Order: sequence, then C-alpha cells, then structure tokens
Amino acid sequence: MTAELQAEAVERGTQSPGADCQMLLNQLREITGIQDPSCLHNALKAANGDLTEAVTILTEEQVKEPVQDAVAAEPSNGEGSAAGKGLQTDVIDLAPDNKDDLQAVIALSLMESPKVQTAERDANRSVNMAHETSAAENKNRSKRKRCEVWGESPNQNNWRRVDDWPVGLKNIGNTCWFSAVIQSLFQLPEFRRLVLGYTLPQSVLENCRSRNEKRNIAFMQELQCLFALMLGTHRRFVDPTAALELLREAFRTAEEQQQDVSEFTHKLLDWLEDAFQLAVNVNSSPGDKSENPMVQLFYGTFLTEGIHEGKTFSKIEAFGQYPLQVNGYRDLTECLEGAMVEGEIDEKATTQSVKYGQERWFTKLPPVLTFELSRFEFNQSLGQPEKIHTKLEFPQIIYMDRYLYSSKEAIQKKREEIRLLKEQIAVLQEKLERYMQYGSGPTRFPLPDMLQYVLEFVTAKLPADGPSTQESPVAPSEPQAEPRVLDGPLLQNSALKMEDAEKPEDAASAPADTPPQPEPVSKPVHSSASLTRVPERPAPHVATEEEMSLVRTCLQRWRSEIEQDIQDLKDSIARISQSIEKMYCDPVLRQVPYRLHAVLVHEGQANAGHYWAYIYDQPRKSWLKYNDISVTESSWEELERDSFGGLKNASAYCLMYIKDKMPRYVADDDAGAGQFQKEVEDLPPELKHYIQEDNWRLEQEVEEWEGEQSCKIPQIEPSSASESQDFFSESGPDQPSACEPDLHSLSSQHAMMAKEQTAQAIANTADAYEKNGVEAALCKAFREEYSRLYLLAKETPTPQSDPRLQHVLVYFLQNKAPKRVVERTLLEQFADKNLSYDERSISIMKVAQAKLKEIGPDDVDMEEYKKWHEDYSLFRKVSVYLLTGLELYQNRKYQEALTYLVYAYQSNTTLLRKGPNRGADESLIALYRRKCLLKLNDVAAALFISSDEAHVADGVSILNELIIPCMHLIINNDISQDDLDAIEIMRNRWCSYLGQEDMDATLQMKLGELLPRLLDCSAEVIVLKEPPKIRPNSPYDLCSRFAAVMESIHEASTVTVK
Repeated sequence: MTAELQAEAVERGTQSPGADCQMLLNQLREITGIQDPSCLHNALKAANGDLTEAVTILTEEQVKEPVQDAVAAEPSNGEGSAAGKGLQTDVIDLAPDNKDDLQAVIALSLMESPKVQTAERDANRSVNMAHETSAAENKNRSKRKRCEVWGESPNQNNWRRVDDWPVGLKNIGNTCWFSAVIQSLFQLPEFRRLVLGYTLPQSVLENCRSRNEKRNIAFMQELQCLFALMLGTHRRFVDPTAALELLREAFRTAEEQQQDVSEFTHKLLDWLEDAFQLAVNVNSSPGDKSENPMVQLFYGTFLTEGIHEGKTFSKIEAFGQYPLQVNGYRDLTECLEGAMVEGEIDEKATTQSVKYGQERWFTKLPPVLTFELSRFEFNQSLGQPEKIHTKLEFPQIIYMDRYLYSSKEAIQKKREEIRLLKEQIAVLQEKLERYMQYGSGPTRFPLPDMLQYVLEFVTAKLPADGPSTQESPVAPSEPQAEPRVLDGPLLQNSALKMEDAEKPEDAASAPADTPPQPEPVSKPVHSSASLTRVPERPAPHVATEEEMSLVRTCLQRWRSEIEQDIQDLKDSIARISQSIEKMYCDPVLRQVPYRLHAVLVHEGQANAGHYWAYIYDQPRKSWLKYNDISVTESSWEELERDSFGGLKNASAYCLMYIKDKMPRYVADDDAGAGQFQKEVEDLPPELKHYIQEDNWRLEQEVEEWEGEQSCKIPQIEPSSASESQDFFSESGPDQPSACEPDLHSLSSQHAMMAKEQTAQAIANTADAYEKNGVEAALCKAFREEYSRLYLLAKETPTPQSDPRLQHVLVYFLQNKAPKRVVERTLLEQFADKNLSYDERSISIMKVAQAKLKEIGPDDVDMEEYKKWHEDYSLFRKVSVYLLTGLELYQNRKYQEALTYLVYAYQSNTTLLRKGPNRGADESLIALYRRKCLLKLNDVAAALFISSDEAHVADGVSILNELIIPCMHLIINNDISQDDLDAIEIMRNRWCSYLGQEDMDATLQMKLGELLPRLLDCSAEVIVLKEPPKIRPNSPYDLCSRFAAVMESIHEASTVTVK
C-alpha cells in the first residue's frame, strides 16, 4: 500500500520518502482510530496527501448518520442508570424530569472515537482470563506515536512530568467532560485508594456470567491502569482511551442512551457500585448495599414530610448527586433552602383547609456531597435547549447542620423567625418605597430630591443685569408690606417680546385699531442681549422676605425630617437583614462543615462547549485548574470569575464538597512532594510493572524523536528548493549542505558573520606584526577585539537597537557564558578560512587554527559549546521572524504576519526558559500576535456572515488554519490575562451568532461544527505550517532592519547602528 501511495505521489510530481508516507498513515490511524489500511489510503488519496482533509473525510463519514440517530433518539422514562439494569431501585435518580438536551454534544464525542472492541471482546471471553488479557492489551495500547505537530508540543522536554505535579488527560475527541469528572474523583484520596486496591476472588471471576458484570470488571481494570499511570507516569499527560472505549460502547446501546453530561457521572457511579458489590457479596448477603464502599462514599438519604390534599405523608429516599435549580437564586444556600422547603406546611390547619407543602431533611450525608446545578433548560418557543447564565455564588465551606433532620426542631423555629423578620422587612420596604417613589403620576421621584428642587426654585434669582434702574418702578413707601419685585419685568410676555424683537417690521405695521396694551410696571431693557438672555433656572416672580424665610425654613425642616425617616428605615432593614444572615451562625449549627473539593465548569452554549475542573490541592494549599492535558496553578479569584456565571459563557454545573472532619477522605496537609511516589510503592506488582513499561516507552519515544531531529531540517512541512535551506545556513550558497548544521558549521558560520570586524582587528595589528611577529599580532588583535565586544555588551539597549544581533560574543557575554566558550569562539573567529586577504591575515589565520587544534575535550566542554551556538542561531531566527511579522502587520498582511509571530513566540519561549537575556522581548511578540489574531478574527467573522459561499469558505479556512491553531498554542502555554481576554472576545463574537433568526440554516449548521473546536482547542491535533525561511545577508543588515522596524513601531528617531 505504501508503494502505491509513493507511485501516486510520483504522478503528482510530489514524491516523498517512504517513511513520510508511512508516517502520514500512522498519524491518520492514530487520530481517527480506523485500522483498515485501504480505508486510510483511500482517504489520503482523496485528500491529495493533506492530513487534515483526510481526517475530515473519515470523521464526516463516521459521524454523519449516527449523530442524527443519536440526536433523534429519546429514551423512555423507564430507561436510566438503575432501571435499565433491572436492579433494585433503592437509590433513586433525582435528576429533573425536564432534562436539558446536550445529547448532540455527547453523541458527537461518541461517534468520533476509535472503533470500540474492548467491551464486546470481554463479553465473549471467559472472565477468569480477564486479567491476563487486560495486561496484554495494556502493553499494546500504550504504544503511541510521538507528537509530530505543534498541538501536543514536539519539544520532548514538554512531554515530561515535573516532580509530583498532577498529570493531565488527553482529549481524544470532545471528551473534556470525562477528564473533568475523572480528575475530580482521582484527587479524592479515599476513592483513589479504593480503585487501586480493587480485587476479586478467583471464585467470583469464574462465576460471573452476565454481560454487565463482565463489563464492569473490565472497566475497573482499565480504571486501575489509568489511575496507576496518573500516579507514577513520567509523562505530562496520559491517554484514557481504553477506559473511555468501554463507556462509549455503553453509550451506543439504546437502552443506556445518555441524556446529558451529568448523566455520565450517574453512569460511572452505577458501574463502580455494581463492581464493588461483587466483592461485597462475598462476605455479606447479596443485595445488601450498606457495606458497598461506593454507596458509603457518595450516597446519602433524606426524609420528605409534607401535606398533599389535606393528608400528611412521609418517605425516605436515597440520593447520589443532589439536583439544584439555579434560576431565581443568588447563592448556594438559597438554592438549598428552596430545594428543602416547597409550599407551606400548616400543622395547625383544620381538616377543612386544603394546603400543599413539603420539607426535606437530610437523614444521612455522604462523605462526598455532590450538587448538580441545573444550568440548562429547554426553550419551548425555540424548540432547543438553552443555557442559564445566571450568577450563582457558592462558598468554600458550607455547614449542613441547617438541613439535617436532627436539627429539625431548632431549624423550624429559626425559619419561622426568619419568616416574621422578612415580613417586617417587606413592610419597611413598602414604607421606604413611598418615600423613594413619590408622586401620583407615571413618573415618580425621591421625596427628598423633590423638596430640594423646590428649595432651589424658591431661592433662585435672576441675573444682576435684569431690569434697568431708570425704568424700574418707584419703591413703595412701606417696603415691608409691599412685595419685592424679583424678575417679573424680564419674563412678562417673554414669548411675545422675543417675537417682537426678531420681527420689528411686523410690530411697526400693526393695525391702528388694535387696542392698546396696558403698560407694564417696569419696561424691559431694549438691549438685544438682555432680550435674548434666558435665566439658568425658573424662579418665583414675586415673593416677600417673610414668605421667602418661612418657605425656606419649612422646606429645610421637612427635608431633614424625611431624610432622617429614610435613614431610620434603611437602618432598620439593614439591622433585620443582618439578624437573618446571623440566624444560622450559632456554633451549635456549625458542627457539620463540608469543604469545597472540586468545581466542574462548562463554557459555551447548550449545544456546544468545553468542560474543565478546578480542584483544591490540600498539600499545596492552592486551587489547580485541570483542563485536559494542561494542569496549572490557579486561584480562588479565577475560580470565581469562571464558575459563578453572569459575566461570560462559563459557569459551574457541578460542585463537589467533602466532609471536613473526616481525615481519611481529605489529603494530609503534610503529604507534599513524594506522596504519589509513596502510593506507587504500595501498588500491586502488576500495576508497578505497567508504570515502568510506560515510562520506558517514553524514554524510547524521546530518543527516537531526538534522533530524527538530529538529521532533518527543523520544519514541519517541506518547502520548495529555494526555501528549503534552513535559517542556520546564513553563510551563503558556498557552504556545504547538510541535514542540520553540526558543531563546526554553526560556530564557523558565526565566525564568518564577523568577518569584517575581524579583518578590521587584524588591520590594527600592523605594527605588532612587523616588530614582534605573528604570535604577537594575534594576541593584540584578540585582546582588542575582546575589549571592544565587552564594552558593547555592557551598553544599555534601547528599543531601537539590540547589540546581541551584532556579534555572537555580545550574546554570550550578556548571558554569562563560560569563559572557555567565549575564548574558543573568539579564537575561531580569527581562524576563519575566509580571512585570506593578505599575507598577514593568512599567517594569523594559520596560527589561530593551530591553537584551535591544541584545545582538547578536557579544556572545553564541546557539548556545552555546541548548545551555546545553537541558542544564538535560534535567537537570530526569532529576531528575523519577529521583524518579518511586524513588517507584514504594518502592511496589513495579517495572515502571513501571524504565522511568523507565532513561530517567533514559540521559539523565543524555549530561549527564555534558560535566562531572561536569551531571547527577544516576549511582551512585544505577544502584543502583535494578539493584534493579528483579533484582526483576523474580525475578517473571518465578516466573511462568514456575508452569506456569500466563497467568502464563507474563506472565513472558515482562516478560522481552521490560523485562528484555532494559534489559540491552541496560546492556551496550552502560560497564558497572560491580556491573551485570555482576547480569546474570550473572539469566542464571544462567534457565540453571539448562535440562534440569530436572520442567519441561514446552512450557516448555523457550519457554526455548530466550528464552535466545539473554537471553545475546546485542546481536542485538536494542530498542524501549523512553518513560514518561509528568510535569511539576512549580514549582522549589519539585520541590525539596520531592526532599527528601522522598531523606529516605526515606537515612533522614535532613527538610531545609527555601530
């Protein structure tokens, strides 16, 4: 088959080596899980050798019809975790009747998985051979191909786990929900101990006959292997495919159809409960679940008491995950209070009064208490599920005393007190409302403000240049009794006078028989400025001083009285509210604390999204974020921002609390570094051996990867002949070609780059050469050149200049390279064969070459010497990519610019890990990478909503080939807040298109395909093309270009390069 593929490649004129063809087939097999070689070959052929297109072809064929069937399937009410198995339903399912429909998301993830064979195989095989078969399969399945793409970081150092840091779980296709739940359970020490210590007697294995029992045993074995790897692996993340395959097979079965992600946890606990029940039945009567460890750990009971149609009732029920409604509540305690009390129970009511109400009381709480938050609801009008983004706060410590049956009498009294206090608050609020919404019309205002406005009206005055003194009326003889004229003359008949002022002709031509108007007491000033001036606010026309004083006094007194009344009401409300808040702060009611262990978060909409978990690490005293393969340190502030909801599309859908006063369920505070290693030492021998084999395979993979890197150009995709020369070959076409520059070619290239500087240093030794010979000339040139470079390294860099680009030794000196490395590099500079200018240059070159040969391995660590030169080559490559990306950005070529900037950032990160002066300015690269992403996202979104078929295809292409891969790289590294905000802006832009009525149905379908990949980048296998190589001619060309680009970026003056 490989030969046929090569033959077809020859016909296309793009023949590639056999190893590359086989690599593509292997990658395609690993990504899709399809083992049929002919199927893989046909897909690759149809895609013209494009791996991404081939994956699309295969997954679309695999997903299309099954997904439709899965979405259409609606299980009956009798189906479920307990009923479907025909077991005794002592433990009831408390999930709401109207379950939210995330089935499309689950179905998609089920159908995109590799072909499932494990469950069917175990069902048809004798159980007593299960352990041997599982061990053989574990050995085979763990052999995975190395990562060939940026998506899982091709740097072998990023594959390794750091000390005892928790490991991630690989997302194998929309399986982030599995990772979030499993990580939350694994971090429970008691649960981890139970799973890893699970064993069954041989007699039980031989007597297992049912398909479910065989499946549960197989699943426990796979879960044991997964937990063992999570404990002792040297990998940064592990592959959970084997355990997931068994779950997926059950999901495909009609009688066990999943309803939403929360049902997965129900299913998982059911399987674990049944598996442990097999072990419990050995020493107790069958069906007795009181000794089942899973029931003891996760299940509790509650009592329901109430009145229905005048009759009292009481019943005890069991629960695993307790469902809580989110709508209408502010925090978790309100949710619980609403769930525990429904309606009103009046025990003193007569038999004639028909009332309904019920109260729930926990009679037994499990050590692990899980609350399921109902974040999804079905919109009947739209005919589709919707997510509830309401903000809901929850504490790190919750006291469950107030919900226990043992506290019933005290709590009922307190609830009655709270009810009376709330009635008082309602009365006070009504009184306060009358003050704050005063008036009888549709628009109402606070009464103190209205009184203030009246007071301002009373005290208002006209401007000083109001009426003219000559035309003012004569002052009355008794001014105390007569009214004081304020501003009446200016405003009398103001509208008419303004009209007259504007139209004097009309006034002059008025009819003669018009009756004369009565003369005003005081004529207005005829100045146009006075006529057109309008006072700042209205004011009384006439008011006596006595009236003014009386009104002012009354208004001020009334306003003060009302303000005091309002303040008294607010104080009373605050005082009563504080009493309500402190009602349950009695130490007697704080004896059953539960500490928040894990928060499972969903980001996105009801039909698409991504899941991750925040889990509290007790030994480290910090929150950790488990996001598929990534496990990073977090904080309570970040958890609040992502989990409370109300701000963006992310919110918690499941809360896991653990009993704080039971040490066996909580990790020891003293269990710091080495705790996992101690648990590994206590594992059974077969699990220890399994871990050792996987770690050995990791070392083999790393060795193979390093071997391949040593003899291939470090680029992901082959380029044309003109571009295939690697950036390391900076010396020009006359250099010998090689797969990768070896030690001597790298150092000699750096020596040749300083050829002009070396020639100048030799030219300055003419006197020493004539008087004292070649040796003296070499010594003088060596010392002077070293002094020059040392001073250059000490110069303070500016935004427009970087001395490191001028010479390799400036880079070495600034980063404190070993003295022997510096001396050998400078000596090699004078031994460069390109210095054959004259007799003196040739003589110095030969002496320098002779001295180089005298330096042995004991004098210089050649491996260290090689790494320093490799780092400088990578630094120059980063600089070239950065400058090229900035130039393209300024020319608005955002697609090309982004590729250069992404590669610059990735390579620069590798350098900065070794020291702050090893790489370029990380913040500058990140800034323009972020700007490019936002610009491209705007372009892609505009193309997508244009409805033009060609434009839509272009927008999708930009999103798939550039935006999603770059977001993947950003998220899986140390992400800054600015980058996080930018990604959130981009995601919100696309989420805002969901459900738009004016958007075509085809576009909505495309959007549904894009959003899961946009929201869950970690599930992607990303192939990012490396940009074309660009080689500067000399260090001075690169320095000049750096100065020009930085000048345009920083808007600074031109800097002369030395």
